[in-house]
Amino acid sequence: MKVVVTGGAGFIGSHVVRRLLADGHAVSVIDNFSDFYPPAIKRANVGSFGGRAKIFEADICDFDEMQSILADGRFESIVHLGARAGVRPSIQNPKAYIDTNITGTYNLLEGARAADTKHFVFASSSSVYGLAKTVPFSENLPLPQTLSPYAATKLAGEQLCGNFSNLHGLRVVCLRFFTVYGPGQRPDLAIHKFTDMIERGQAIPKFGDGNTRRDYTYIDDIVQGVLGAIAYDGEPFDIFNLGESETTTLNELIAALETSLGKKAVIEQLPEQPGDMPRTCADISKARRLLGYDPRTKIADGIPKFVEWYRGLGK
Repeated sequence: MKVVVTGGAGFIGSHVVRRLLADGHAVSVIDNFSDFYPPAIKRANVGSFGGRAKIFEADICDFDEMQSILADGRFESIVHLGARAGVRPSIQNPKAYIDTNITGTYNLLEGARAADTKHFVFASSSSVYGLAKTVPFSENLPLPQTLSPYAATKLAGEQLCGNFSNLHGLRVVCLRFFTVYGPGQRPDLAIHKFTDMIERGQAIPKFGDGNTRRDYTYIDDIVQGVLGAIAYDGEPFDIFNLGESETTTLNELIAALETSLGKKAVIEQLPEQPGDMPRTCADISKARRLLGYDPRTKIADGIPKFVEWYRGLGK
């Protein structure tokens, strides 16, 4: 299969690309190598492909370039993982998130329509659930209010995907990722950031009382779910949660990192952050049933694996 992965030089994207290559697919990557975190990390990720993937250094906000790449490539599937990520930065610069996550997604959908690409996978987020009270979160929950511009752009992206599926016959699978971690995780994300700071003896920022809960999902499980979405031939438009279906408090996460590192964390206590969700927890029964999704890495096993990878970097 000919597949193009946007954001393929990033954390999740590079894992997906390596797996697709290992499975014998012809893979192309679209990535703008932005400086949201060090571009050298993304270039190292691309280096791990061993020259087997075609790389387009391009911005999904560039409408004409997206149309050209998708028209020339004649891809069978587009896996759209490229985005501006992060809740807190989106509060500071909402326009950039709207431009990339909404307009950029539109550009790819329109490119898919024009090129007659039949299959589109969109990376959404658990943040779309906002203050949903029913736990675990299921895909059919009403979503009356998001809590950040990032979440709003992901929900808008889902809506655009639904439009294109309905109007143009594009099969679209939206995947709501729940706090992905593992080897190669972006350095700005909590598990990587806290690991680095504890290892160096620096104070880690703890927002609130530490009782916020997250459904942490190991990268290998996410990749399995993405592959299931690429193969999905069910409803023309569908949405799936990809999580572990277990929650861990911030305090429990810090304790797990301390245990794996063999060091105590120095805590900088801070007030709660606007835009943060108090809890995320995925109902994954639909993904299990229709995508064959079967997450296997619990946080108690995933954290030591991450620390082992981190220390292997020689830091």
